[in-house]
Amino acid sequence: MDRLGGQLSRLCGVVGIDPAAPVALLSGVLGEHGSRSLSAPPAWPSGVADDHTPIEFSLAYNETEPPALRILAEVLAPAPGVAENMAATYAFLHRHADRYGLSTRRLDMVRDLFAGDRTTGDFGLWISLVFRAGRRPEFKVYFNPEVTGAERAPEIVAEALRRLGLGDAYARMLDHAVRPGELGRRDRLTFFALDLHDGPQARVKLYLSHHDAGPEDAARAAAAVDGVDPAEVAAFCVDSGRAARFDGRPLVDSYTITEGVGRPVGYSIYVPIRDYVGDDRQAHHRMLPLLDRYGFDPAFLDRAIAAVTDRPLDDGVGLLAHVSLRLGPPRPGMTVYLSSEAYQVMPPRPLSIAV
Repeated sequence: MDRLGGQLSRLCGVVGIDPAAPVALLSGVLGEHGSRSLSAPPAWPSGVADDHTPIEFSLAYNETEPPALRILAEVLAPAPGVAENMAATYAFLHRHADRYGLSTRRLDMVRDLFAGDRTTGDFGLWISLVFRAGRRPEFKVYFNPEVTGAERAPEIVAEALRRLGLGDAYARMLDHAVRPGELGRRDRLTFFALDLHDGPQARVKLYLSHHDAGPEDAARAAAAVDGVDPAEVAAFCVDSGRAARFDGRPLVDSYTITEGVGRPVGYSIYVPIRDYVGDDRQAHHRMLPLLDRYGFDPAFLDRAIAAVTDRPLDDGVGLLAHVSLRLGPPRPGMTVYLSSEAYQVMPPRPLSIAV
């Protein structure tokens, strides 16, 4: 907890947020594992980060407001397991529902679909905490559609969206996002996400992983959303990943779906930049012109990096894990994802691709 809490406190300083509530929530996420020595192996092989730290930080640049600080987390039960961690997550949300005005109405409508006596995925439920200056924290949950098997994921997601009255948007999305015959194979349903509030901007977000995909596949997927330029999405993939085919970690995209609209209203592309650079300095060099292209101050990124680590960027790879482009409402912009590297710094590696 000391390392992660210190990183979080310094990141709060970067974005101008009082660290008291974020650090308290982080302590609740970690539970009794927060006092576990980092010299011991991770208590659970969490997929949130490459070194199995159950926490990942991100800095979200927004076109119309200051950057926000976000945490992606897996709540760990005292004796961790997929089902046990899901139960611990629900307990965590219940403890904080009244204080932070959480609504579990839509969550309660679909949660039974993502549970079962036999779980096969490596996680069942993750959470996101978003901190903006002058506002109380925002909560989001991420279900694993493959928690009871990849073959059942499409029907589970279809039923969840049907219950929420969003089935038409799902059909339009699949027409563009999935390569013929590849649903459940190279194109996988990765996350089913819900905002835990009932405001006018409450969203459902559906994430897909595209294995062995190229920028042209992301462009086709983006065409499902009106007002999104597929060529812009392809260019972002090219400029951040420098790969004709993303044959390491896959490209991930997401669709924003809201009530009363029969099609997705927003699109995001997530490039796992750490697999396509030799070290974090190369990742940093690629991010700077992207930030400049969209009118964002790179000084925020440099300050955020300094808040998380003091190691030279060319001493490892994976600190800068993903970079994403968000298009459409409610908050278009870019997000940079930062690993805590609590357990391990991944060594740099040679690459044969352009940097």
